[in-house]
Amino acid sequence: MNTRTCPVMTTTAGAPVADNQNSLSAGPNGPLLMQDWHLIEKLAHQNRERIPERVVHAKGWGAHGVFTVTHDITAYTCADVFGKVGQKTPLLARFSTVAGEQGAADAERDVRGFALKFYTSQGNWDLVGNNTPVFFIRDPLKFPDFIRTQKRNPKTNLRSNTAMWDFWSLSPETLHQITILMSDRGIPASPRFMNGYGSHTFSFWNRHGERFWVKFHFKTQQGHKTLTNQQAEQVIGKDRESYQRDLFGAIEAGQYPKWTVMVQVMSELNALRTAFNPFDLTKVWPHADYPLIPVGEIELNRNPDNYFAEIEQAAFSPSNVVPGIGFSPDRVLQARLFAYADAHRYRIGTHYEALPVNRPKCPVNHYHKDGAMRFFENNPNPAAYYEPNSFGGPVQAPEFQEPPLRLFGEAGRFDQRDASDDYAQPRELFKRMDIEQRQRLGSNIAASMQGVPGFIVDRALAHFDCIDLAYGQCIRAGLDQHGVEYSTR
Repeated sequence: MNTRTCPVMTTTAGAPVADNQNSLSAGPNGPLLMQDWHLIEKLAHQNRERIPERVVHAKGWGAHGVFTVTHDITAYTCADVFGKVGQKTPLLARFSTVAGEQGAADAERDVRGFALKFYTSQGNWDLVGNNTPVFFIRDPLKFPDFIRTQKRNPKTNLRSNTAMWDFWSLSPETLHQITILMSDRGIPASPRFMNGYGSHTFSFWNRHGERFWVKFHFKTQQGHKTLTNQQAEQVIGKDRESYQRDLFGAIEAGQYPKWTVMVQVMSELNALRTAFNPFDLTKVWPHADYPLIPVGEIELNRNPDNYFAEIEQAAFSPSNVVPGIGFSPDRVLQARLFAYADAHRYRIGTHYEALPVNRPKCPVNHYHKDGAMRFFENNPNPAAYYEPNSFGGPVQAPEFQEPPLRLFGEAGRFDQRDASDDYAQPRELFKRMDIEQRQRLGSNIAASMQGVPGFIVDRALAHFDCIDLAYGQCIRAGLDQHGVEYSTR
């Protein structure tokens, strides 16, 4: 091949590489030279090509696709992703095993993760569920201990059935999930042949501020295809990457897997009347009482071009919701809202959501700054790097406020500023000062206002006047002394 017809190879700094076949040395048999920066760069980069694997769900397979709305559910939610029949939203799916490391075999008996990232017009919505509608625990305090029973014994470095069953037998809430895991559906033949579930109870709210509790279901259109223990052993003996091979191969061949999206809906007040706790992750909602409502269809139709960049670096978190979709009192869900995003910051970095695979496809405006790998664009308005500000920076949008959770009375976000007297105690403190103390106070405040725009100084003076007019006058005297402009007298 005439390499001159190809792009010129460069270092990461963009300098052309003259020789990628031979290291620099001090003569034919001499030692290598430290000045061979290209060699050092290649070796150093290779040492850093891996990031920490996920503590759970380490082994995974994924693809890109699209969600299409087929039925109108706007009576329950104002989420834009469900806006109208026929509407399409791009998405990313990642399937995984819970316990296995990155090198584990695909066809092991284990719960499978079923994670979806919807790139909506109002931000990313991540639904991070499993292929079962329940889980082993209902209290997040037990999650680290449960996961340790699924990992390796610290002494033998082997998986331990003893630890697994010791925990399970001491935790009867695991029985529902155990029954599903050990059933015929415990080993799907591939991700294409399994259902997905949000598992947790989430919430919808509509344009009228009405809240509904909701369960998400994703029914495979490929039918269920599972393996027995003996069949799985045979598959693993021949191919430890059977899931990756099947999913990737099917999409490459144009056999795009699909799932029917459905929801169960419960009115907000019905949660107080059920014979079971609707927020208990170890329980399902009876379909007879809460029938499945069709919503749409998911199709996976594009394999990633780079597995590491698009699947390994994909970061899903149940904390990523959009207006019209919310949380519930499910205790495990509440803990996951913190744990998932925190794990991503550790594993990938502070700005993990700015990576291409995680970046929303809608405008993003926030005030997060600095940190390792601060690689995204600068704020086009550099004067507005905090909030609130007076320089046209992004502002809150009260019209997207979630309605209160009536389950807890009037629980919600309460603005304590209106109910709190912010002037009384500073007034008492000011009154305790003698004249000289007040003068120094006014002068110090005025000195700190040098260079501050006049309208901001005026705003601050209005607050000091509310404390005590004498306080405001002390500051004005200092402003005059320091030559700071203001308009209020």
